[in-house]
Amino acid sequence: MKLIYPLNVKNEFVFNSSPRDFTVEEIPLYEFTGEGEHLVLKVRKKEMTTWEMLDAVSGHVGIRRRDIGYAGLKDKHAMTIQYISLPAKFEEKLSSFSHEKIKILDTTRHNNKIRVGHLKGNRFEIRLKKVLGVQKDKLDSVLKWIKQNGVPNYFGNQRFGTNGNNWEDGKKLLDGTLKMRDRKTREFLMGSYQSYLFNKWLIKRMELNLLLEKFTEAETEQVMGLPEGSLKGVGKQPGFYKLLEGDLMMHYPYGRLFEVEDLETEAERFATKDIAPTGLIPGSKTKRAGGLAGYFEQMFDEEMKLFGARRYAWIQVTEVKKRYIEEKAHYELSFVLPKGSYATNVLDVLRGEAL
Repeated sequence: MKLIYPLNVKNEFVFNSSPRDFTVEEIPLYEFTGEGEHLVLKVRKKEMTTWEMLDAVSGHVGIRRRDIGYAGLKDKHAMTIQYISLPAKFEEKLSSFSHEKIKILDTTRHNNKIRVGHLKGNRFEIRLKKVLGVQKDKLDSVLKWIKQNGVPNYFGNQRFGTNGNNWEDGKKLLDGTLKMRDRKTREFLMGSYQSYLFNKWLIKRMELNLLLEKFTEAETEQVMGLPEGSLKGVGKQPGFYKLLEGDLMMHYPYGRLFEVEDLETEAERFATKDIAPTGLIPGSKTKRAGGLAGYFEQMFDEEMKLFGARRYAWIQVTEVKKRYIEEKAHYELSFVLPKGSYATNVLDVLRGEAL
């Protein structure tokens, strides 16, 4: 049976990125030991960035912000729960900490400082409003598709600033046409440009996937200007996202990087969620795809004096739960995404706007 990506299913609903309608909770990478020289805080915040929360805590106990460990940055416009760590000798000072936008929910000891990336993923709870009966049925259908297949792993709007053009300053910094002293801001803007290039590449691969849903391999080759026969057998793969010769895969949800050798075999493994394709975050010391996959990647690859990386192009949405409150026309969702992924990717697929 042909698998149809639900991009043509347009759903209308209202989503407000606010603490009332949007909750994010970190899932720690490991269990905390209960002993050690570091104190781990489970912190709930709202209407403030992670940096602002760290400044409030560090200012109260009298340490530098960089002395506090954290696993990831959390959205300002949500109710977020995350874990931070600081030297345990400041535990007594914390007992008098009070802030209208921050609440310390729990504390425990641990052997080491929490580092960036030390989390399995994030649990999201989202409330969609003005969802009437027919829209509810459509959302149910698309959500079922998402549970079975996953979603594209775009970088979210948070990476690109209020006006969506942070990447332009990042490009200028890399080109040398813009100077900036603040190191953290400079790194963020240049990372925004890397994220922009990744998203542009993923859009191109999504165009290929969508064409193969509607046209033959030969017709798709013509539309995209690809060599004759280069897509042979690709359209028959079981999933929506099609693997190409030379694609670099990783075991999922984390693991070793390797190149596709047999498309049919690896497509079956991808369908069982054992592995997933990756895309390039351009930079140095990063492996590039080969073959036809490399052709697509080269369109959005640039030399830059920054470390690059490989990022999952396609992710799975797990622990999906839903609840429809008919009298309020609210559709409530709960799901888990791997670290570094954005809830907006799920919302965009639900709207039918994920390209």
